[in-house]
Amino acid sequence: MDLRHRPRRLRRDGLRDLVSETQLQASDLIAPMFVDATTDEREPIESMPGHERVPVSEAVARVEEIQATGVESVILFGIPEAKDSRGTRAWAEDGVVQRALRRITAETDMFAITDVCLCEYTDHGHCGVLDDGARERWEGAQTDGGIATNERESSLTVDNDATLDLLGKIAESHAAAGAEMVAPSSATDGMVGAIRETLDGTGHTDVPIMSYAAKYESAFYGPFRDAADGAPAFGDRRHYQMDPANADEALREVDLDVEQGADVLMIKPALPYLDVVQRVDERTDQPVAAYNVSGEYAMLQAAAEKGWLDIDAVAHESLLSIKRAGADLILTYFAEDVAESL
Repeated sequence: MDLRHRPRRLRRDGLRDLVSETQLQASDLIAPMFVDATTDEREPIESMPGHERVPVSEAVARVEEIQATGVESVILFGIPEAKDSRGTRAWAEDGVVQRALRRITAETDMFAITDVCLCEYTDHGHCGVLDDGARERWEGAQTDGGIATNERESSLTVDNDATLDLLGKIAESHAAAGAEMVAPSSATDGMVGAIRETLDGTGHTDVPIMSYAAKYESAFYGPFRDAADGAPAFGDRRHYQMDPANADEALREVDLDVEQGADVLMIKPALPYLDVVQRVDERTDQPVAAYNVSGEYAMLQAAAEKGWLDIDAVAHESLLSIKRAGADLILTYFAEDVAESL
């Protein structure tokens, strides 16, 4: 037996860390934060243990808690006080995210990113405005007691091009309120170009765009939809989010976003799509982000509550795998806990 080559020699304490190929740092992590205009106190999110919706008055305090762990970036999601068919509160000057942003940027040095989408703000819960036929059916359904059949659900679609102007309005309102990066997540064709044009045209040329470039229609989003009150009231999002079966399509989506001016490229979810993270990282020189989504967080928390897993160990290992696959940035609900342990 030839034992000249013994990989175990490099696994000894003291040497193991020196030859570690992947390093995870607190500065790699982005912490999601939910700001709620409908409450005056913090409200725990049942399906995401350890996380809360916070009122605007608590936004600065929440950011300071996150910052104390070593995390340097947050992404804000808003729950508005009212919803309508176009999601107009998403770009209101006195909107929930806009008010929180002004406080955060005035009173902290946290790097503030905002989610640019309409699903939390529309009464139908979809990521854009409905097309004419869909809107008529949806409005009629309000008096008919809901959408009754799968056939009618499948006929309800988002008007891609009409949504682009609204995404630009949202991004510009966030930038005006102090956002240091905007992150469009609506899976709308042309969204990066439309937002870049609006930002540049309103003097926000220095605000970068982190695009949800490859966003899959995933079963792992459930707890987030509870947290952000953003579940669709009918149907699903398969007509605009990506088919989980497709990987080559993700590369086409990434190429289009790069062409339109995206500064950072995000893959969502992370763990079930590590192959996509790796392929995107190999394809581009631009920073790659991955979203370790609510379902990924919740399933590990649930297993830990049963005593089946060590939550600290599996959280760290999960994020390390995302970094090893090629992600430069990781959005994760584990951000605070992992950052404190690094």
